[in-house]
Amino acid sequence: QVQLVESGGGLVQAGGSLRLSCAASGRTFSISAMGWFRQAPGKERDFVAAINWSGSSTYYADSVKGRFTISRDNAKNTVYLQMNSLKPEDTAVYYCAAKIMGEYDYWGQGTQVTVSS
Repeated sequence: QVQLVESGGGLVQAGGSLRLSCAASGRTFSISAMGWFRQAPGKERDFVAAINWSGSSTYYADSVKGRFTISRDNAKNTVYLQMNSLKPEDTAVYYCAAKIMGEYDYWGQGTQVTVSS
């Protein structure tokens, strides 16, 4: 089992920044990649960014490229999502997820990000 706990959400004005954290515990040695997803009210959950467990490869949704950066701290088993130049359309509940094999198997509880215009 892997447990994931997100933190760092909040309310920010458009153009501002936030950094989300996702701390992993349990069988972290089995994790192959970590990802961030988001779900806005009335919409489906969308992919935001991902990073492999070694940190050598990162992936981003087109909507956040150049504004968001995913990174990891192996010593702390923590993955971060630095969000800059935030827009009102970035408002959503952000979830972190851990991939063991082909799918994201474990999910955090989510953290709310609200961007005011």
